[in-house]
Formats: sequence, structure tokens, C-alpha cells
Amino acid sequence: MNKEWSEFNKTMQGQLKKRETFSQGIETLLTLRSELKKEIFRFKDELSGVEFCAAPFINADGYHSKTIAYSLWHIFRIEDITAHTLIAGDEQVFFKQDFQKRINSPIITTGNELIKEEIVRFSEALDIDELYAYISEVDKSTSKLLSSLSFDDLKKKVTDERRTALENLNVVSSSENALWLIDYWCGKDICGLIKMPLSRHWIMHIEACLRIEDRLRKLWLKG
Repeated sequence: MNKEWSEFNKTMQGQLKKRETFSQGIETLLTLRSELKKEIFRFKDELSGVEFCAAPFINADGYHSKTIAYSLWHIFRIEDITAHTLIAGDEQVFFKQDFQKRINSPIITTGNELIKEEIVRFSEALDIDELYAYISEVDKSTSKLLSSLSFDDLKKKVTDERRTALENLNVVSSSENALWLIDYWCGKDICGLIKMPLSRHWIMHIEACLRIEDRLRKLWLKG
């Protein structure tokens, strides 16, 4: 893991544990997310449409076996789902602003059910500009949500009503590659959701994107 990002993540987790440093922990998290967004938006400035959809490690195990477009979709669909349906209990940005149509996505799920060439074809279908509009809107809404939380909110568990709401939305595929997410998220408290979907999950997938980008640069140089 990138040392700077790792240090931010470690500091944030420690700060969230104590009431007296909770507010600092939220600020540290927002700073970490701001740093990670620099890489996300650098991709938009520097990568071509072909590069967003390329899967140079398609047969590998790990997050780097995906595409950059898929990875960004996956990060922010999961964030939208967990922040709104499970933490806030309100409507996802995706539905509220009609992003399925805007992005031209064939799915409304996290994408966990997709594999190999399916991921490439999915990536090729997406409107990257609208995907970035979605990223911005989800990030903005999550930042507002994080800033509204209190220390006492952290230990709150996902309610049965919110789990049912999640299941009824069909935003998690019934595929065995995806269905486990419901138990995983709903077994966490709000603090646990902050520490994974809203922070560490970003780091893991962005680092995978950087690995994909590096591999593509080397391939283009050879070509």
C-alpha cells in the first residue's frame, strides 16, 4: 500500500476510536479521500477511452485483473449503496439522478458478478464523462454524510429494515461472486463501513488502477 495513504488510513482508524479525536478522524478521512481523488481525476485527464477499458492482467487473480473504468464504477456503486441505503437510509444518488441512463450502464449492481471479457465489454459501454459526474456526486454526498456523523453513531448496526431495503433494490447480484456482500456489509457497524467501503476499498482499487496504468504504459512503449 502507498505509504502516505497507508499512514492516513492508520491515523484515521486510531482517531475514530476515541470520542475526543473523532472529529479529527473524520477530517483525516476526508483528507485521505481528497488525495485519492487526485489520482482518480488524473486518470480522466491522462487516459484514453481505450485505456479505461483495457485489462492487461485479465487472467490474473486480484483487483488488477479488472479495468480502470470498471474499478471506478465498482468503488462508487458500493459507496453509494452503503452510504445511502445502509447508513443514511435514503435514496441512492444513482437512482435519484438517473445515472444508469446517463452512464449507459447495462447493470445497476456493484459489478462483482462480472468476470474477464464481461468486465471489458461492460467498460466499453460506459460513458466515462457521466461516470465521472457520478463519482463527483457520490463523493459530495458522502462527504456531507461523514461530516454529519457523531461519535455515538459509529457503533450503530445496520438495521433489519435497511437490509431488507437493500435486498429489495436488487443492487447486489444473486451471483455467488456478489451475494456475500449483503452479509458482509450488514454485519458491520457504521464505523466498520467507514473503514472499508468509504476508505480502504478506495485505496485497494486505486492501487490496482495504477498497476493497470503502469502496465499499459509499458505495453505502449514496446509497441
